[in-house]
Amino acid sequence: MKLSDSIVRRLNETQRFRLERCLNNFKDVLQNANIDLTKLGTLSWLGIPVELPDELRSITWQLLLEYLPCNADRQVKTLARKRQEYFDSVTQAYARGIAGLDQTIWHQIHIDVPRTNPGTALYQCETTQQCLERILYVWAIRHPASGYVQGINDLVTPFFQVFLSFYIDENPENYDTSYLPKNVLDVIEADSFWCLSKLLDGIQDNYTFAQPGIQRQINKLKDLINRINAPLAAHLQDEGVEYIQFAFRWMNCLLMREMTLKHIIRIWDTYLAERPDGFSVFHLYVCVAFLDKWSEKLLEAKDFQEIMVFLQSLPTETSQWKERDIEELLAEAYRLKSLYHEAPNHLSRV
Repeated sequence: MKLSDSIVRRLNETQRFRLERCLNNFKDVLQNANIDLTKLGTLSWLGIPVELPDELRSITWQLLLEYLPCNADRQVKTLARKRQEYFDSVTQAYARGIAGLDQTIWHQIHIDVPRTNPGTALYQCETTQQCLERILYVWAIRHPASGYVQGINDLVTPFFQVFLSFYIDENPENYDTSYLPKNVLDVIEADSFWCLSKLLDGIQDNYTFAQPGIQRQINKLKDLINRINAPLAAHLQDEGVEYIQFAFRWMNCLLMREMTLKHIIRIWDTYLAERPDGFSVFHLYVCVAFLDKWSEKLLEAKDFQEIMVFLQSLPTETSQWKERDIEELLAEAYRLKSLYHEAPNHLSRV
């Protein structure tokens, strides 16, 4: 695992030193017979630079989700067993073909998958869509308390893209997965399924009947904004803006509709490091920081419609939203969490 020659040629001496030091820090952790997840999380929290080998993020994510065992001697056998278990589930579910599936679940998945990242070639590829459909269907029938809920289709894509990057030397967003050998595609699909399952295990009440987890998160978001930005809270209230009208999607899809997938993958480096509540507690504070960031623009908005139009089309495209913005957002979320999460009195004095 080393920096590629093409990357090295593009970097100055200071950049090379920084990246090589970062890579060596990861190696020091990952090459142990028993991997220290606390140390690995500390490294991942600050983000895994895109210049580092793609396998680094793939391995780190699988370890932090505790899908890949920390004990090196168990890793190969565990992955083989879990991958086989997934494909046994696929074989059983699809034993009678598409006609034998639960048609209500299948129909909604079949509609949603083509809508997933519609502007990205990878997710418009038929082979990719078939993988996502199987992943989502098997997850749904294994979790009858919630079943499939719209939004879960978004949550599998960071895993699929990161694990695909392990096997190719080009931009995954433009890749046609039909060119992959079947055994490689199978591994990507199975690993994506299990890592999605691990993520959803921690936030499953977001997707059970009436989605109570999301309702709680939205109420907490409102309480926190009342505390940290009273003028914004008052403006939203005066204009009749209900938090559920914009924040439901933020919680349901973990901000994936608000940012590019590249930036979401960076944020997930930190979420996974904030184990075990990165996708619940820490995500809430990211949403608080995210809403507060747009305070000036929102206060300038004259009415309900103007506010909602802005919130539904935030300027977070790559041309406008840089890595520095992501780092500042995460730093502010960390500051807010440090101030408020263990201090319930702050939330009661609204």
